[in-house]
Amino acid sequence: MADCWNTDTGEAVFRSRDAVKNLRIKVRIERVTSTAALSQHLQQQVLSQRDRGDIELETLTSKSHTGDNEEELEVGWQEKLFSQYEMELFQNEAACQTPLDRQYHTEVKALKRSKGRRNHRIFTYTDHDRYTNCLPFNQMQQAADLLTTSVSRPTFLAERMASVRHRRQERRTMDSTVPKSKIITWEPTEEFVKNSHVVNNTMQTMHIMGDLSPPGRLGQKESECLLLTIKTDGNGTVIVKPDFNKGKEPYRIVTEGERREVWRLTLENVSTAMKPEETEKEQNMYKDLYIRHKEYLNSLVGQDFEMPPAGILRYVMHGEIVSAKGFEYDNLYIHFFMELPNNWSSLPFQSLSGVTQTCRTKTLGKENVAFFSFPFSFEAFYMCEKESEESVLQWPVLYFKVLSLDSWQRYRTEGYGYLLFPAMPGKHTLTCHTWRPLQTGTVSALRRFFIGGSPELEDHSYVRIPGTFKGERLSRFGFTTETTGSVTFNLHCIQQARAFVDATMLKKRRQRVFDQLGGFSQQGAVCTILEAFQRARKKMQDAREGLPRDLINATSQLQIESSA
Repeated sequence: MADCWNTDTGEAVFRSRDAVKNLRIKVRIERVTSTAALSQHLQQQVLSQRDRGDIELETLTSKSHTGDNEEELEVGWQEKLFSQYEMELFQNEAACQTPLDRQYHTEVKALKRSKGRRNHRIFTYTDHDRYTNCLPFNQMQQAADLLTTSVSRPTFLAERMASVRHRRQERRTMDSTVPKSKIITWEPTEEFVKNSHVVNNTMQTMHIMGDLSPPGRLGQKESECLLLTIKTDGNGTVIVKPDFNKGKEPYRIVTEGERREVWRLTLENVSTAMKPEETEKEQNMYKDLYIRHKEYLNSLVGQDFEMPPAGILRYVMHGEIVSAKGFEYDNLYIHFFMELPNNWSSLPFQSLSGVTQTCRTKTLGKENVAFFSFPFSFEAFYMCEKESEESVLQWPVLYFKVLSLDSWQRYRTEGYGYLLFPAMPGKHTLTCHTWRPLQTGTVSALRRFFIGGSPELEDHSYVRIPGTFKGERLSRFGFTTETTGSVTFNLHCIQQARAFVDATMLKKRRQRVFDQLGGFSQQGAVCTILEAFQRARKKMQDAREGLPRDLINATSQLQIESSA
């Protein structure tokens, strides 16, 4: 029989949408030692000698022996079953101190009068009992030892290493700047753990116990054994330790003391299954609940899709500064800002500039790469006052400056660059190359290395075209620069306008500014190419008609011969 035991005493976690009050568990304990075998043997002898009348059956096969050897009981969630020790404790009114004790005193007196106690060895500790709080620290470990065949104990080396750690901790000198307080709590209490941790799910606990005292000596506190622990929270999670047998072999319990007895434990879930009509009713209830929740969310969001006003293009960009590589120094960070051309505007509370974190470079191949992964968002609105073919389309520009920081908190300018907002919506991965002003001579290089600092641009828009420039040609003759590294961006762009929805308006005004700004720019470009081709073809035909007939025939003959 030693090989027919279930040794898997780990906990099992269940999820249930049903109320935990409907949980019903059947617990069965049975003594399997020689005492029970002897009792069964005596009962068989009594049954064989019953006809001869030598021994009376009632003297040996009493009800007490049957209850001492085995017991089967069905227990509900938080159902209180008193043990023999509690029956003797709570019948004395002087021992009751709390309102719960006085309530138990009343229930015990009622059980005494009615003699309706249905349990003998199996009893429970509910979540309200004072034994539940202290039980997991002493008897749960004892029960784990009883239900486990092989108990894992620390080795000699592990014990010596633990003592070495303690000695090192005791010999450690305390700094005078650190307050002399208990920095590390080696043995935290349960209350300390609950107060110190942010995540604390309140769980209700119930313990099903067994009184494994010898026959006729029930009520001994040291003979109590933990059979089953049930925990649940308000989210439908039920934790059972050990798990239900589910057709497997029973668990083995070995008592301590001089008379080491072996008990067999069987656990079974006997909760009542729902009827088909109740299941359908519950599903309809959940469906109605989901519909009401959906209607509530719709009432918060609204049914109308948010649209910009007529004649306005809404441009939303969610970007990411991915990385920077190829720069001279380490500890890089990027300072960027947006420039809005004419007819563009942004939200009042939106910031048009930003600074990334300082990032150290990592060597990948032959390049030193700094990975920023810095996200930013931007929203702008375009309103065209006069729609005409001569309108010059100007997109917002993102100017950025790459800087490096040394150990003395001095910064150097590593490069300038700019990024033009994409005209097409969607995802774009762009790499922008940078440059920096260069001051010739050895003195400037030494100053940059030892003191920090370098020539900077007063107007960052000089990287592209300055906003103050009004001429026709921009000359940078004599301006010395040096190519530095590059910066990679990931951009996700969205364009929204009422003109995109109104197809009739697009047909009437195919050359309007929204056509060139939005998702129909490809269609507008194709139309422009076709119209240019038609104009060129018409000019060629006009030129051919203006030439003499003989010259046209000679040109055609020359084209035929060359093609042949």
